[in-house]
Amino acid sequence: MYTYLERAEDGLPMRSAGEWAAVKLDYLRRYIDVFETSMRKKWSERNYIDLMAGPGKNRVKDTGEILLGSPLLSLITKYPFTTYYFVDLEQINTDALKKRCSVSQIIERIHIDTSDCNNLIDSIVTKIKRTEQFSLNLAFLDPEGMELHWETVAKLASIRRMDLIINYPQNSLNRAMKPAFDREKGTAVGRFFGDSSWRDVYRNWLVNRRIGLHRQLIDLYRIKLQDLGYSEVRRGDEIGDEPLIRNVKRNAPLYRLLFASKHPLGEKFWHAITQRDLHGQLRLMDS
Repeated sequence: MYTYLERAEDGLPMRSAGEWAAVKLDYLRRYIDVFETSMRKKWSERNYIDLMAGPGKNRVKDTGEILLGSPLLSLITKYPFTTYYFVDLEQINTDALKKRCSVSQIIERIHIDTSDCNNLIDSIVTKIKRTEQFSLNLAFLDPEGMELHWETVAKLASIRRMDLIINYPQNSLNRAMKPAFDREKGTAVGRFFGDSSWRDVYRNWLVNRRIGLHRQLIDLYRIKLQDLGYSEVRRGDEIGDEPLIRNVKRNAPLYRLLFASKHPLGEKFWHAITQRDLHGQLRLMDS
């Protein structure tokens, strides 16, 4: 019980993860710390939304190392959020997360639901909008595959001040793109991008592969975010603000972290964070 919020065994289920999970979680942890340290006195309501929260801890497959997952990182930050929304599809995950969160001194601020986040998002958005004029919000959208729907992102974006950190599932898209392209509709790729615009990008790339497919798809995704009111951001290959997470053993691309904010300060924070890696060293430009 006393180890529920620590990087230690506690007898509860953990999510199996690769070594690269530590990199992603470190970026998130540092952004949360800056976000809350800088904004806690300016906004009376600060909501954290984690829509694929998992059980709260990860075990690295090859080393056995235990990592705190995104929901627990958000709880143990020096200046906690005023309200938390954790969602996961699997009951085993939410049961474990509830037990871990039960020892937190701010348990009354935490809402945990077992559901498909794409179905629950309306309820969460409605609750946040009740005090929208007083709130600053951060959502971490971290699908394991292609579970995140564009419609869910758009609903979160309808909240006036909502920063987004989104796992762009590059490896999953590599596997899903061709089968989805061969079908007319009803695909996970279509739900991820929200319409058929990705098809034009993929079709053109099949003819001319001079520019990488994912560079073009990420640019498309960013344009769609801008249509929702997010700031225009320079391309990630120019400033390195879209860190590429790789399989450590094979050096194969797995996913990128996309960031979106409606305020330049959020972009400034993210840019500063992503210039350094897990060990504090200046990060080399991803390709």
